[in-house]
Amino acid sequence: MNNNFLIPANSKKSQLILGFFNPSDLVIFLVGVGISVLLLMFIKSNNITIMLGLASPAIIAAFLVAPVPNYHNVRTLLGNIYRFYSGRKKYYWRGWCARNGERNK
Repeated sequence: MNNNFLIPANSKKSQLILGFFNPSDLVIFLVGVGISVLLLMFIKSNNITIMLGLASPAIIAAFLVAPVPNYHNVRTLLGNIYRFYSGRKKYYWRGWCARNGERNK
């Protein structure tokens, strides 16, 4: 009998909406697409640069919720990068052989 159990790579996908979105990701994506659809409906243009500008909220929202290896999506990756560079720079190790970085006398 094989007792080597592995967690499947997609075990967390069942907790996501449509296997892809967190609730906040879905809101970001739907708002971006909704704004782009409204802009494209009400502003008529034949210029491709204006059309891309009007579609930019959907493009940006899709970029933010796009999956990235080892992270959920680009938004999570950008949040981790921001927390790393704006957070604490000096870390204190509290192990079994030291007390707050000072030696016992």
